[in-house]
Amino acid sequence: MNSFNEQFLISVIIIAIGYMLKRTEILKEKDGEAIARLVFNVTLPCLIIVTFSEVHFVPSLFYLVIIAILFGFVNGVAALWIFRHHPRNVKGMFSMMVPGLNIGLFAYPLVEGIWGVEGLKYFGMFDVGNSFIVFGLSYIIAGMFAEKSSMVETRTIIYKLAKSIPLQTYIIMSILNLINWSLPTIVVDISSVIAGANMPLSLLLLGLYLNFTFAKGYGKLLTKYLVTKYSIALIAGFACFYLLPVSDMFKYTLLIGFLLPTSVSVLPYSIMFGYNQRLVGTASNLTIMISFIFIWLLVNLFVH
Repeated sequence: MNSFNEQFLISVIIIAIGYMLKRTEILKEKDGEAIARLVFNVTLPCLIIVTFSEVHFVPSLFYLVIIAILFGFVNGVAALWIFRHHPRNVKGMFSMMVPGLNIGLFAYPLVEGIWGVEGLKYFGMFDVGNSFIVFGLSYIIAGMFAEKSSMVETRTIIYKLAKSIPLQTYIIMSILNLINWSLPTIVVDISSVIAGANMPLSLLLLGLYLNFTFAKGYGKLLTKYLVTKYSIALIAGFACFYLLPVSDMFKYTLLIGFLLPTSVSVLPYSIMFGYNQRLVGTASNLTIMISFIFIWLLVNLFVH
């Protein structure tokens, strides 16, 4: 078994353990909220600190930020057009789910296991752009088309971006790297120990949130959403893979990054703006399973 398949197998097993812990009621799905806060506010920032402390930036990496933002906007516009004939709340609900990607929980554990620090560097820069889409564009779409829509204020979006500890860590570490200023060794060492928990906690959390009971009666809408999300991702991913004159790791980041599941932020947005939470949860779960299959296939076919 090659290292890629071994990493996927390990990931599947840890996700399955998380799911079984929920099924046996050793842990409950609501416990996932505390684990998610721990991952996003502690282990993931520590992993970013360690990753960005060990790498040397090249200007081309910053193109990943721009590409992630452009990709998110293209997805958002395409989704609004494709769902234009549906009721306002349906249009908003599905359109908010298309642009953002789940990088922190889903991609990082796989990338860390397959490519190590080198891969995390690329996906980290991609996630900077994705963060602006998740906390900006997706939030705007969700608010604009909610049944009880209210004005989405710029200050609210800025507050959400400022409140994102991973995003702020990305920005701070990027600046420190650019000015060639290193953090004290003790800070990096402590961060390294804490960062070791990011992969297992993230995968266990995916298992806790995994659900095989789906909302019924929405088959056509879900199919339309999934076709929209993955057709754009595949077209954009292969176009970048074959046409861009960039390094292999840059290409892998885009090919796989575009195919990641929908952002976990769509679940709190669905509560905040009164969307169908069960339907949003179903769509989110489907993208986790579909993305896992797509990425496994692509890694085995194209990564060498």
